[in-house]
Amino acid sequence: MGSTSEKRCFKLTSCKANSTSQNIHAYGIMLIAALTTVLLIIYNCSDQVITTRERRLAKSRETAARSARETARAHQRWKAAKDAAKKHASGLQAHLSRTFSRKKYGKHPEQLKILNQDKSDMEDDLYPPSHSSTFSVSTSLPSSAPSKGKKKEPGDLMQVMHEIEYDPDGYEGINLEIADPNATGHMPKGEQMTTNTQIFKYAYAQIEKEKAMELANKNLTFSGVVKMATNSEIKRRPLIEISFKDLTLTLKAKNKHLLRGVTGIIKPGRITAVMGPSGAGKTTFLSALAGKPTGCRMTGLILINGKNQSIHSYKKIIGFVPQDDIVHGNLTVEENLWFSAHCRLSADLPKPDKVLIVERVIESLGLRTVRDCLVGTVEKRGISGGQRKRVNVGLEMVMEPSLLILDEPTSGLDSASSQLLLKALRREALEGVNICMVVHQPSYTLFKMFDDLVLLAKGGLIVYHGPARKVEEYFAGLGINVPERVNPPDHYIDILEGIVVPSASSGVNYKELPVRWMLHNGYPIPPDMLQFAAGLESPVNPAHESNLGDAGMEEQSFAGELWQDMKSHVELHKDKIRHNFLKSRDLSNRRTPGVFRQYKYFLGRVGKQRLREAKIQATDYLILLLAGACLGSLAKVNDQNFGAAGYTYTIIAVSLLCKIAALRSFSLDKLQYWRESASGISSLAYFLAKDTIDHFNTLIKPVLYLSMFYSFTNPRSSFTDNYIVLLCLIYCVTGIAYAMAIFFEPGPAQLWSVLLPVVLTLIATQANQSNTLKNIANLCYPKWALEAFVIANAERYYGVWLITRCGMLLKSGYNLHHWGLCISILILIGMVTRFLAFFGMITLKKK
Repeated sequence: MGSTSEKRCFKLTSCKANSTSQNIHAYGIMLIAALTTVLLIIYNCSDQVITTRERRLAKSRETAARSARETARAHQRWKAAKDAAKKHASGLQAHLSRTFSRKKYGKHPEQLKILNQDKSDMEDDLYPPSHSSTFSVSTSLPSSAPSKGKKKEPGDLMQVMHEIEYDPDGYEGINLEIADPNATGHMPKGEQMTTNTQIFKYAYAQIEKEKAMELANKNLTFSGVVKMATNSEIKRRPLIEISFKDLTLTLKAKNKHLLRGVTGIIKPGRITAVMGPSGAGKTTFLSALAGKPTGCRMTGLILINGKNQSIHSYKKIIGFVPQDDIVHGNLTVEENLWFSAHCRLSADLPKPDKVLIVERVIESLGLRTVRDCLVGTVEKRGISGGQRKRVNVGLEMVMEPSLLILDEPTSGLDSASSQLLLKALRREALEGVNICMVVHQPSYTLFKMFDDLVLLAKGGLIVYHGPARKVEEYFAGLGINVPERVNPPDHYIDILEGIVVPSASSGVNYKELPVRWMLHNGYPIPPDMLQFAAGLESPVNPAHESNLGDAGMEEQSFAGELWQDMKSHVELHKDKIRHNFLKSRDLSNRRTPGVFRQYKYFLGRVGKQRLREAKIQATDYLILLLAGACLGSLAKVNDQNFGAAGYTYTIIAVSLLCKIAALRSFSLDKLQYWRESASGISSLAYFLAKDTIDHFNTLIKPVLYLSMFYSFTNPRSSFTDNYIVLLCLIYCVTGIAYAMAIFFEPGPAQLWSVLLPVVLTLIATQANQSNTLKNIANLCYPKWALEAFVIANAERYYGVWLITRCGMLLKSGYNLHHWGLCISILILIGMVTRFLAFFGMITLKKK
């Protein structure tokens, strides 16, 4: 018998006498050495695949950019030569004309008048009043502008240009009304571009053309305005005008006013700056405009294009830039911008146009030198803070919004970077974009670049709302003059903070400034502020004031305060959930990609992130290998219990390691998800893409663990049976980890991931269980995983071997026919926990 066993042994193995299993530890040692070598190679060379691919793409892009710049320079040289020849010819013609006109007319005084009249008629023929059907140009100019006395009434466009020439400082900007707001597409018809080089050539040629146009129209001269207004190649966007009347936001928990009686209008094609001291409600004001306030009671009206509509109906064409730089740190600058463009631009927009939009944003924000650099995280250094801030703004610019709301986009930027950002936003405004931004302490140069100003005082009260260039004139009328060498916005904010006191000659108290603005515009004044309007020290309405005092002095018991806080907390969460499930009819006329296309984009993004995290993945795999080798060596297979002890250790170890790894999928980028979901990107596509990529780990990790555990224990059950059970176990615990990552903070989620496998396994393996404990054990996944492992091992025993050990199966309550049931329950738990995780993700998200 012993000789027969020796003949059946594999090479490098040994077979003990009276044993049915072989000692294959040598194969396990060789396998762990080989797999460790592979994992070390992956650990050190994980970034090379993506780097090589990006380098090849960068070469085609640089070639296209070089070709476009050379073409633009050649075009400029040709244009300069043509202009010089034309100037020489016109000079010769003028000389001949003067020579002949002296002979024919002499120095008749009416000649100049006739020539000027002909020029005016020619301008009216070139730019007829029919342009007003496409563009409506509104200005605010002094009414005392002298009339030209022309016989022929010029069109709106010509009148604006004449007024600009008369009073350049009185020009406030252009408001564009588009005849066809749904017109899309930059690319000329009939051009089919397939290769990256062709697409990049088209994009960079357009960018160079726009640069030349911007240079020509830089100072908004007579000819510059004509070229800008009559340019048919500039893509116009649907307009969004927001007007608000008596807008008031009150915090429900404390009945405190965050905004009060705010009235005004934010127009498209203009850049509006929101300023004020700390606590003035600047961010709250932007949140109210974007329809994002929670836990507040809002009164007043917010009209969209003059209609009482929900701002959420235009969510697809509204960009909101948060104050914090919420950007994916393990993606490059270009990859962040491209993902936003893919998911939020129109689905039927051609790829060359998308490339043009992304390249234009990169060029305008000055990100060309860092486009292929990782944004970076707290642990890993990336681009600078100012560049990260510009990427944060670029994520919203690439989706071509009609309304762009920015919360302190210039904070942390130097003066040059801030001006670069404002120039990029100015170009967006020329396309009809309504831009509203909170600005903190802008320089005077930056302040002059804004069209409108909203100045808020503490308590959310408006002090000034109008053209930025007229704010000094308004405050000068109140007797508040800006000292020399002092930045006007800094001076006004210091006054509103109470740091600087207005001169005694003005007789103005900073608390009276909101009332002064209300009286200036004829707005109703709240009753408790009438004392400032009347100039009295005591309240005009004593009864109202006494009621307020009694309400403020009223004390509550500890139980009453606790009940009020709990009630406010529940109302706040209920308000958040209601906002998350709020649905509005889409009025943006933009058809963004559906769930399946977004799922494809998410797959590409998550795949890149996983490749860049290959070092972490390799570490997880190496730990699994070591765990399999250690547990396989410590837990020997015992025929009396079918190896249950080793399988118990396996369930605890695999559950713990796989849960910790699965937590990273959803706990590390919650902020990014909240931002993307608030902008309309599909939550289902996000969840499915994450889960799909994690299935790769679900398939690989059982192989790695069993390659060690099976080699050192060599159980009777086949490798395939063990792999199926372990595969379903990892699928189950991964779903549980998803739910914990979404419902808990990272710290508690990790703690639960460690405790839960141990506690549930102890409950499932408890001997002499009562009926209650058995019912609880049936809800624990380790019970079904352990039963599946034991059954798979017990099925390999035949005849008397099985009969003599049926007692162990009966004692544990296992049935040989329940293997399929155990596998099904593990899969069902994984599916149910994934559904709960997805439900929690869309319910608990923050806007």
